[in-house]
Amino acid sequence: MTKPYDQQKRLHWELTNVELRAQATAVGLVQLCIELRRANVLGEAALERIKDAIADEVAVAAPRVTASRTYRNDVRNRLDRLFAGDQDVGSAEALAFGAQP
Repeated sequence: MTKPYDQQKRLHWELTNVELRAQATAVGLVQLCIELRRANVLGEAALERIKDAIADEVAVAAPRVTASRTYRNDVRNRLDRLFAGDQDVGSAEALAFGAQP
């Protein structure tokens, strides 16, 4: 994880507290990042940090049943495909239940 656990938990609580869990917000963020990257406004390193922050949050918020040693890496790989803007990510159930593609 890129931030200390206590900082991640605090950020998780703050985001939850202001209801920033909406899918519409996530879709907007992904599209904004794609557009900024295409316009060469957002560098590759910055995009990697954004994806790492998202993967950290998902891993911190994951129910114990879902969390595993590879869970964060699985999430991060799916984020790579999502932020590429040209690949299907697939079903969330596959990630949630640890199914193989």
